[in-house]
Amino acid sequence: MAKEIEFFWDIGSTNTYFALHLIRPLAARHGASIHMRPFNLGYVFRHHNYVLMEEPAAKISNRKRDLERWAARYGLPFRFPDTFPIKTSRALRGSLVARTLGCEGAYLDAIFRHYWEQNDASIAELDGLARIATEIGQDADRFVREIESDATRTALIEETDAALKRGIFGAPSFVIGEELFWGKDRMEFIDDALRDMG
Repeated sequence: MAKEIEFFWDIGSTNTYFALHLIRPLAARHGASIHMRPFNLGYVFRHHNYVLMEEPAAKISNRKRDLERWAARYGLPFRFPDTFPIKTSRALRGSLVARTLGCEGAYLDAIFRHYWEQNDASIAELDGLARIATEIGQDADRFVREIESDATRTALIEETDAALKRGIFGAPSFVIGEELFWGKDRMEFIDDALRDMG
């Protein structure tokens, strides 16, 4: 049986940064493919009347310290960006464009590196994504046109609606078969689920 992990993500999620680094070696160990599923987390939050930055100040402070621990634990050059949160819809649409051009992996690596390691919030804007396109060997003008196209806008809306229908409420989320795993700290459960598939 072919093993597939559906990975629901949004670039605006701190935990997705870590999950992206952790899920790849786990999938490789089990011979599983990863299907990246971008969705608009801000829309999903609004759908559930959840406001991220209205959490208690003590929780937000601890969350940032905890992210530093994760970065140290896994040797990742994470740094919390000066501009947070950002509007992510353009970058999410960019991933759909990158998929059609066969460079989805390179695009994801670039946007996560720029935002979560290099403090570069320009990935929220078309100019920043044009530079990413050039960095990964794509024609920047064409890339931006496709990001802004009606077809790509509709595709992201459909991805987000599909995520909601699947019960996705946060990022990162992983679906294996019919089982949903939420969060970067669910890797042991994902490991077990893949092992149980034989």
